[in-house]
Amino acid sequence: MASKFGLAGGIPERRVRPIWDAVDSRQYKAALKLCTALLAKHPTSPYALALKALILERMGKPDEALSMSLNAKELLYSDNIFHFDDLTLSTLQIVFQRLDRLDLATSCYEYACTKYPSNLELMMGLFNCYVREYSYVKQQQTALKMYKTVGEERFLLWAVCSIQLQVHFTSGGVKLLALAEALLKKHINSHSLHEPEALSLYVSILEQQEKYDAALEVLSGDLGSLLGREEDKLRLQGRLLAQASSYPAASEIYQKVLESCPDDWESFLHYIGCLLEHDVNLPKPSTSEHTCPSCSVDSALSNKTSLSKELVESRLTSALSFVQSLQENNSSDCVRGPHLANIEIERQRCLNGNPDNIKLMEALVKYLHRFGHLSCSASDVEIYLHMLSNNEMSELLDEITRSFDASSISVNTLGSTITLFKVQELLGTLFTKSTSELQGIAKRMVDTFYKNLPLSNDLDPQESMYGEELLSMASSILVQLYWRTRDLGYLLEAVLILEFGLTVRKHVWQYKITLVHLYSYLGALPLAHKWYTTLEVKNILLESVLHHILPQMLNSPFLQHAADLVKDYLKFMDDHLKESADLTCLAYRHRTYSKVIEFVQFKDRLHRSMQYLSVKSDSVMLHLKQKADSLDEVESILESVSHGTKLVQLSNEDSIKDLTFNEDLDARPWWTPTSSVNFLSEPFDESSTPASYSAKMCKHKSNEKDGSRSIGYSFDDALSVVLGISSGKKAVKDFAPDIVSWMSFAVFINAWNLCSNVSVIPGTDQSSQNSWWIVDNLVKTCIDQQLTDTNQMLTSPGSNIPLLAWMVTEPISWHLLVIQSCMRSMAPQGRKKKKGGPSERPNTPHLQAIRSSVQCMADTLQRVQKCLSDQMKPEDQALDVLVSHLQGTSAEGPGQITRVLDESAAAANSKIGGRIAHSLEPWSCACVMRRIVGAESETIAELRKICTSKLKLLASASASLSLVLH
Repeated sequence: MASKFGLAGGIPERRVRPIWDAVDSRQYKAALKLCTALLAKHPTSPYALALKALILERMGKPDEALSMSLNAKELLYSDNIFHFDDLTLSTLQIVFQRLDRLDLATSCYEYACTKYPSNLELMMGLFNCYVREYSYVKQQQTALKMYKTVGEERFLLWAVCSIQLQVHFTSGGVKLLALAEALLKKHINSHSLHEPEALSLYVSILEQQEKYDAALEVLSGDLGSLLGREEDKLRLQGRLLAQASSYPAASEIYQKVLESCPDDWESFLHYIGCLLEHDVNLPKPSTSEHTCPSCSVDSALSNKTSLSKELVESRLTSALSFVQSLQENNSSDCVRGPHLANIEIERQRCLNGNPDNIKLMEALVKYLHRFGHLSCSASDVEIYLHMLSNNEMSELLDEITRSFDASSISVNTLGSTITLFKVQELLGTLFTKSTSELQGIAKRMVDTFYKNLPLSNDLDPQESMYGEELLSMASSILVQLYWRTRDLGYLLEAVLILEFGLTVRKHVWQYKITLVHLYSYLGALPLAHKWYTTLEVKNILLESVLHHILPQMLNSPFLQHAADLVKDYLKFMDDHLKESADLTCLAYRHRTYSKVIEFVQFKDRLHRSMQYLSVKSDSVMLHLKQKADSLDEVESILESVSHGTKLVQLSNEDSIKDLTFNEDLDARPWWTPTSSVNFLSEPFDESSTPASYSAKMCKHKSNEKDGSRSIGYSFDDALSVVLGISSGKKAVKDFAPDIVSWMSFAVFINAWNLCSNVSVIPGTDQSSQNSWWIVDNLVKTCIDQQLTDTNQMLTSPGSNIPLLAWMVTEPISWHLLVIQSCMRSMAPQGRKKKKGGPSERPNTPHLQAIRSSVQCMADTLQRVQKCLSDQMKPEDQALDVLVSHLQGTSAEGPGQITRVLDESAAAANSKIGGRIAHSLEPWSCACVMRRIVGAESETIAELRKICTSKLKLLASASASLSLVLH
C-alpha cells in the first residue's frame, strides 16, 4: 500500500506515511493514535476513515471497524465527494474482505464505476471484486467493457478466462466456448496475439470443443512461434494429434520430443501409447480436477491393444531400435528414461501376445545393474516386478546380490544394498520368511545403517543421510514380527530404531510419521502428539497430513490438544478460502491465465473437502465436550451454531456427493492404511499372500474415499438395537465398531422422549422410568464390557483405554447434560405461592428416575476410576516391566537390536566421530522406555481427571435431588 501514496482525499503523503509504517510494523496502537490525529484535521475524509477502519480490524475490533468503514462508504456516496480515488476504495476493500463483507466492497466499486464509467482503474478494481466473489458472468462483462474501452489484449483474455470458469463451474456453460473462440478469432484477425499464455488459452478453448485440427493449424502458423521452447510446442501438438486419433503422426511428434529430451518419461509413454493406438485418456486442460497424466497413460498401457499381433511386434521392434539409439547417444548415468523404456517395451510384448518373454527379465537385470545404486531404482521398476514368476523373482534377487560387493563402504554400495532390500519388500518375499530370518534381516539393516554412518558425517544436518530408508524398513519388519508373534518386544524395538534414527538426524519426516502411529497404538498419545508437532505442519499440508494425528486425539482425554489441532486447521482453511481469490487476482495481473483456472479449481476442491466438513463438526463437538460440565456454556455453544442446523445442512446427501478427499493416505504405514483401520488389531493370517494384503489395503483406502458413514439403520431398527443391548438380548460385541454412536443415540432418544408430547419409545411416557433405565443399563453394560476386557495398557498395545475415554467424554457427558437440564426445569422458579393454595409438588417418579440415573452414572464412573487406578504403577516398576520385554538372551526373540543400538551409540566416538557421534552421546534405550511409561501414565491421569470432574458434578446433582425428595 505504501507505494500508492499521494494526495488521497486531499491528504498529503507525509501525514499518511507514518501511519502505514506503523501498520506494516504491527504497531497498531501507535498507528491508531496517528490516525485519530489525522481524522481530527480531516474529519470528512473517506480515506482517513478507511485507514482507521483497517487499523481497528487489525487490532481485533471487527464491529468498530465495520462501523467506521460504513461511515467512509456513506461519505463516498455523498454529493460532497467530487473524485473517487482507488486508494480509498482499495483500503475499504481490504477491510470489507477481512470482515467477510465482500458485497459492501463490490457495491462501492459499482457506485464509483457508475459515476465514472470510463475510469479504467476503477473498472479493474470492480473486476477484482467480482473475482473475489467468484461472479464469473460479471467478471466477463466487466472485462469486455474494459476491452471495448481501451482495446488491450489482456482484458479480452480476462473475459475468455471468465468464460472458461463458467464452463467449468456452471451447467450449460459449454455453449459459451463458441463465444470465446469468436472473440479471440476477431482479435487475432485485427491485432494477432502477443503472449505465449494467450496462445495456450486459445488452443485450450479449441481443445475443449474437440476442434483438434483447428488447434493444430494455429500451432503450425505464425502464432506457434509464441511458444518459446520447441519441445513445449511439440508436446502440445502430440497431445492434439493423439486426441484426434492421428496416432502415426502423434508418435512421430513424440519421437522428436524424445530426441531432444530423452529422459521425458511421460512423452515416452505417450509415444508407446500412440504406436499401439491406445486411448491414452489424456485429461483436457481446465476441465477436470487434478490428475496425473503419466498415471492415466500408464493405466491405459496396461490393457491389450486392438492391433494384430504382427503389427504390434513390428511397431515395438521399431520402438526398441529407436530407444537403443537414444541409449547410445545418452550414455550418462543421469539419463534413465531410454533404459527404463527398454523394460516397458518388453512389458508390452508380454501384454500383447508373448507372455513368456524372457527379455523382460533381461531388461530388468540390465537396468538394476546400471542404476541399482540410485534410491529411485526400485520404485522405477515396481510395476514390472509383479509380472515375474517365482523362479524369475529368485533369479533377479540373485543377480542384484552378485552385482555389488556388500562388504565395501561406499555410497553406491549402500544404494545397491538398499535397492536389494526394497526389491525383496516389493516382491513380497519378506512376507514368506520365517520369524528368525526376518529378525536377522532387520538386524542386518540396522548394522548396515550404522556401518555407513561415516558417509554422512560431512553432510549438513538438514540434508538426508545416506541409508535413511534402512531404518524405516527394519522398523516395518519388526512391526510385522509383532503382528505374527504378539511379542511386545518387537514393537518396542520398532520404536527404538526410529528414535535412534531421529537422534542421529532429527529432520526425517518418515520416521516421525511412523512414530506417531506406533505411539498412538501403544497408548502413548503425548509422544505421538509431540512427534507430530515437530513435523511443523503448516498451510496446505494441514489438509493432507492432519489425518495422521487428529482421529486419535479427538477420541482421547487430551481435549485441549485436539482443540488446538482443530483450531489451527480451521484457521488455515478459513483464511485460505477467504483470501485465495487474491492469488487469482495476481494471476490475472501477471497474465498467467493457466494459473487463473488452476487457482480457482484448487479453491473449489478445498471448499468441498470432506475433512473440512468433518472438522467443522468436530470443532463443535470438542467445545461441547470441554464445556460439558456447564449447561449454560453448552447452551451458548449450541446457540452459536444455530443448534446444529447449519451442520446438518452441510451434511445433506447432495453436499456429500460432491466432497473431495485430499488426505495423503500413501504416507501412512502399511498396517494402518486409513484412520479407521489397523491390521495390528486383527489376527495375523498365516495363509495370506502379499498380493492379498496389498488388495486389502487398496480396498480400505477406496472405502475411506467413498464418503461419510452412518450407523446404517432405520430409526425403528436402531431403536430395536438399543432396546436389545440394554435388556441383554443383543451382545455389545456385535455392534463394537460403532458402540459409542449407539450409546449416544440412546442418550438422545431419552432426551427426545422427555421433551416430546408423544412417546418416542413404545410403552414409555415422560414420567416413566423406562427411558432412563434404557440409557442407564446400556451405558453400564457397554462400560462394564470394556472394563472386563481391559488389559494392562503398558503391556497390551491397542488397549481399550482410548475407547473408555471416548465413552466418558461423549455419551456419558451428553447424559449428564440431560440430567442437568431436567433438574433445572424442575427446580422452583422463584414465584410466590398463591395465598391459601396448595404448594407445588415435585414430579416424584421423574425425580426418582433421575436420581437412579445419577447413582448409576456415579457407580459406573467409579468403576472406571478403579480400573484406571489399577493401571497406574510406580515409574521404576513400570519401566522394569517394559524393559523385561527387551532382555531376551537367545538367538531369537527381541532384545538383539536393542543391544546393537546401545552398543553402537557407546562406540560412536571411536568408530564414527564428528557431529553424528556427538548427537548419539545421550542415547539410551532405557530413556525411550521411560518416556513411553510417562506418556501412558499421563494418558491415564488425564482420563482420571475427567472422571473426577464428572463425579463431582454427579455428587452435586445427587445432593440437590436428596433435598428436593426429602
